[in-house]
Amino acid sequence: MAWVALGSYLRKSSLRPALLHGNTAFDLEEAARLAGVKLAKTWLGGDVAAIIRDWDEAAAPVRRLAESRKLAEADLERIAIPELKAPYRPARIFCAASNFIEHANEMGTVLAAKAQSRPYMFLKLQNTVIGPGEAVRKPPETSQLDWEVELGAVIGRRARRVAVERALDYVAGYTVINDVSARDLNVRSDYPFKFDWFQGKCHDTFAPFGPCIVPAWLIADPQDVKMKLTVNGEAMQEDSTGNMIWSVREQIAYLSTIVTLEPGDVIATGTPTGVGMGRGIFLKSGDMMEASIEGIGAIRNPVEDETI
Repeated sequence: MAWVALGSYLRKSSLRPALLHGNTAFDLEEAARLAGVKLAKTWLGGDVAAIIRDWDEAAAPVRRLAESRKLAEADLERIAIPELKAPYRPARIFCAASNFIEHANEMGTVLAAKAQSRPYMFLKLQNTVIGPGEAVRKPPETSQLDWEVELGAVIGRRARRVAVERALDYVAGYTVINDVSARDLNVRSDYPFKFDWFQGKCHDTFAPFGPCIVPAWLIADPQDVKMKLTVNGEAMQEDSTGNMIWSVREQIAYLSTIVTLEPGDVIATGTPTGVGMGRGIFLKSGDMMEASIEGIGAIRNPVEDETI
């Protein structure tokens, strides 16, 4: 079976779903026509959100596309990878905080023993989402803009109070997320509450997302993939998802006890050590970040000052 992924691209000013097949990207509708695979018309307009929302039905034809010999030999019109946009704009991104021990240590966070704790989650909103090549805009209120590469788990089925053992059955696929953070805006002194992660993490452009969604069946073990983030070509973060405190399974199960997870929801499952705060360096206009995850790909985003 070939490596495949779903993405979105612009054609004549309109978003269309793309199929990444090996090292090539195709228009999804054209790829399905060539391979003789039937797709619902509702999946073909706009980005890939409709496909994810209907993943129980869409997964089988996507798998048939991966297995298609005709597609492997096709000479369809190719889409330049840099032209891919964010796969879609998730309304809810649930983020895991301090989910790697070494990252917690570099941030000065003292954690309770896992047996006496639960995952710590927060939300990023739709306004934060950008795609490949789009600029992260540095607000004038911060001087401590930072990076965080994270594995994103894309929910493909409604999930409520699911067992840990079955939690991965609710994942449609995986992607890359860069949880951009303004560290100096994450803290407050004017209230008795120490942290304000809405102010520090929910600015426009603070969640590069993509470049694609890889079906879950192609990631044999989400707790065994390598993660990396570079700034201007220099490696800042390099680790494995195997070092998470709370696994992807455990995060899904925990969240589903609080809120019904819906198809299209995304879980950013935590970042490893190597962030700018721990190094004492921060992003500035002109910097280029590249966040990558083994088996999925890389998303590159420049940094520019927000114009006001």
